[in-house]
Amino acid sequence: MADALFVVLKKVALSLGEGALTKIASEVVEAAPILTDFEHSVKQIEGELSVMQAFIGQVRAQKATDRAFDAWLDQVRDVAHELEDIIDEYAYLTVQAANTGSFFKRKFHQVRNFAAWQKLPTRISQVEARIRRLAEMRNQYGISVGEIDRSDKLQIPNQLSVSDSAYLTDNSEIVGHADEIGILTQWLLEEKQDRTLIAIIGMGGLGKTTVVSSVYKNQKIRRTFDCHAWVTVSQTYQVEELLREIISQLIEQRASMASGLMTMSRMRLVEKIQSYLRDNKYLIVLDDIWDKDAWLYLNHAFVGNNCGSKVLITTRRKDVCYLAAHNRIIELKTLNYAESWELFCKKAFCASKDNICPMNLRSLAEKIVYKCQGLPLAIVIIGSILSYRELDAQEWSFFYNQLSWQLANNPELSWISSVLNLSLDDLPCHLRSCFLYCSLFPEDHKIKRKLIAKLWIAEGLVEERGDAATMEEVAEHYLVELTHRSLLQVIERNASGRARTFLMHDLVREVTSVTAQKEKFAVIHGTAGVAHVSQKARRLCVQKVVDSQNYLASSHLRSFILFDTVVPSSWIYDVSSHFRLLRVLCLRFTNIEQVPDVVTELYNLRYLDISYTKVKWISPSFSKLVNLQVLDLRFSYVKELPLEITMLTNLRHLHVCVVHDIQERSLNCFSDTKFRGNICGLKNLQALHTVSTNKDLVLQLGNLTMMRSLSVMKVRQSYIAELWNSLTKMPNLSRLLLFASDMDEILNLKMLRPLPDLKLLWLAGKLDGGTVPSLFSKFEKLTLLKMDWTGLKKDPIRSFSHMSTLVNLGLRGAYGGEHLSFCAGWFPKLKYLQLADMEHLSCILMEDGTMIGLHHLELIGLRNIRAVPKGIKYIRTLHQMFLTDMPMEFVESLRGSASHIVQHVTNVHIFDSSDSEAVNYFIFWPHLSKKYGSGAAKYDPTAE
Repeated sequence: MADALFVVLKKVALSLGEGALTKIASEVVEAAPILTDFEHSVKQIEGELSVMQAFIGQVRAQKATDRAFDAWLDQVRDVAHELEDIIDEYAYLTVQAANTGSFFKRKFHQVRNFAAWQKLPTRISQVEARIRRLAEMRNQYGISVGEIDRSDKLQIPNQLSVSDSAYLTDNSEIVGHADEIGILTQWLLEEKQDRTLIAIIGMGGLGKTTVVSSVYKNQKIRRTFDCHAWVTVSQTYQVEELLREIISQLIEQRASMASGLMTMSRMRLVEKIQSYLRDNKYLIVLDDIWDKDAWLYLNHAFVGNNCGSKVLITTRRKDVCYLAAHNRIIELKTLNYAESWELFCKKAFCASKDNICPMNLRSLAEKIVYKCQGLPLAIVIIGSILSYRELDAQEWSFFYNQLSWQLANNPELSWISSVLNLSLDDLPCHLRSCFLYCSLFPEDHKIKRKLIAKLWIAEGLVEERGDAATMEEVAEHYLVELTHRSLLQVIERNASGRARTFLMHDLVREVTSVTAQKEKFAVIHGTAGVAHVSQKARRLCVQKVVDSQNYLASSHLRSFILFDTVVPSSWIYDVSSHFRLLRVLCLRFTNIEQVPDVVTELYNLRYLDISYTKVKWISPSFSKLVNLQVLDLRFSYVKELPLEITMLTNLRHLHVCVVHDIQERSLNCFSDTKFRGNICGLKNLQALHTVSTNKDLVLQLGNLTMMRSLSVMKVRQSYIAELWNSLTKMPNLSRLLLFASDMDEILNLKMLRPLPDLKLLWLAGKLDGGTVPSLFSKFEKLTLLKMDWTGLKKDPIRSFSHMSTLVNLGLRGAYGGEHLSFCAGWFPKLKYLQLADMEHLSCILMEDGTMIGLHHLELIGLRNIRAVPKGIKYIRTLHQMFLTDMPMEFVESLRGSASHIVQHVTNVHIFDSSDSEAVNYFIFWPHLSKKYGSGAAKYDPTAE
């Protein structure tokens, strides 16, 4: 595919642009002629592949079901992968040669690797020959760009059947979407003179066509309009064909005959439609629009005649639906479980009275319905197929266990994969590769924005756009585009409103993973749909380990992600020995105590995640990992980093943190990781968490101008000015965690310059004078503020009240007074409030009109508060309260005389922090899920 070429062409450009030949010429004299020829050949291949990529992008939509084209593409993919192997092998050998230490060691490596150097010319010649052969095959089998056959309006036969089926669905068969149908009906009947454009958006298979057809065929609505037409646009539309179809339907309704339509120009067709519609109230439906360009000519054709005309469009893409007025957009959601069950029973048990599910099939039917996750298309098709089968539990069980295989191979289910694959095939090369990567995650896994962005970048799937944007920002733009195309769903946003967590519909994931396996892009091992792992698989996600590891003995792997957290550490060490050209290694939550020895030989490694493991030590030989971009050691036992870490100049994210107190109720809840050596060379570093400061380090931090997120511990007043001066040299710094060295250290921030672009500030330690520093008045962009053990003497809430953007506010042991007041109008965007461990606090005043959007309130260890704050009754948005270590009088009041104050709060949780089970359930597990997604659920913090 063109996306495979996209990846390899990026690598070719990098390999030729880094001056690697010059760097190692003096080190590998024997290989110099080989390298010169290599560079020349690769440049020639680069040109050929660039043309091939452009050709595939141009012709792919026309050849969607052409088996010869598919076979040819598979050959192209193999050639691209072979070239990628050569490029990565080349990088591996050059780094080995250039970074070997002593003279004797250098000579040893030259001898050991010279055979590999000698193979490069032969391998590159073979690639050149295969590319020439591919060009010949393309001509031999007539694979070329040509006119679309107008007699075949849709390249995917089943798409028409699905569209027709949805259009012809009887209203009595529709389940769910009642509210959406009601709103749509209301909009169509409203007496509004201007032409109105209405959009219905949602992922493939949600029932957009069914919903629209139900109102389009409504006789009351049809009588409201003088004329109407329905056309399916699809991905392979031609403007002239759409215009002719619209004219045919309109003229047919006027009992008139069209004349000369087939020879009319595009402009003449537009004029003809204008003349028909100028004096009529019309209803036009444009079903399945894939891009805004389709609307350009149609917009001119559908005249704004002030007759109350309506145009309905259905689409999977946000940019298309935004053509409509913002208050005339309906976004369809999946069916809830009750609706899904009703629809399934209607289809699967249509032959029985009242569509009742037999008891012997109940549990299996429920599993199948859950698997469909509210997608009507899947429910209808699977239910219809099962309606023709015996009501036998064994047969149904076999069908369910083979559902992944069925989706890929059963022609009866091809509608599902065809409809869902339309969105995948519509993606450009760079987005397609990134979306295929998302299918590596397990079912129902919450995909974290920061994690997937790092993985994409490490794999080379994200394009660089110069200094205007970081690759992380580009990756985030990719995620936005995937959500706008209805391929990923945003399920959680951070305090700034940015998408934090995404979810892929399980059936979309199933279909996408089949495509990923077919194209040798990636394989998920340990699921029912995968019988074996191709030796040529580029990426491997192991969800369940099997006894044999032969499938891992492949030099082709670029990503290895392990989700099976109970696998023995010996298995991991054995498997790791097979890796050579790996770029991504994720061993998060595994039971290892040391980093596998082979890791330091993985010169192409970009991403290494050994967080939440028992690893205690990082070897100095990590200095060899010159390409490493991400090193994640969070929740490991690493307390000190070796000096050699400072040699990893490509590091972008360094996370090392030992957590002592998951409840964060002490100043030393995090460890102070020691960072030895001079860090000035880490100029690409964007995130550093957490590091113990000293006089030298705070001065060196000023050289890290790319820094965006920083956590510093053990801060002393003696160098706070130098530290702050370094922070002001970081123009992009948006997140800062600053912890004092101990409870006796007093930090004076009064004379320091503000950091006006901060969005997150966590300050722990006593402040001079017990007052909020004046620089806080300049923090106008903060969305999250936490202050711990700051020793404030006056009510600090007024000092924060100007922070209108604040979403999360936490005060822990921060204030020594008795009263806190939240006045009307303050904190309009606050959603999360935590007040903890303030021993003298006895009264919390909340006026009507304060914190009007608060969702979550935590009160922890406030031993002097006896009465429930009366103002809680005004905060109607509050739906969750966590009460930890609160006085017995408070709890009794909450359950008795003050219960009316919190009667609108859906969830009130009361527990004691000494209850380890409750702590894990309410604090530890939510923390893991928030940081890492649902895949962290198997981690056992109590395991020895």
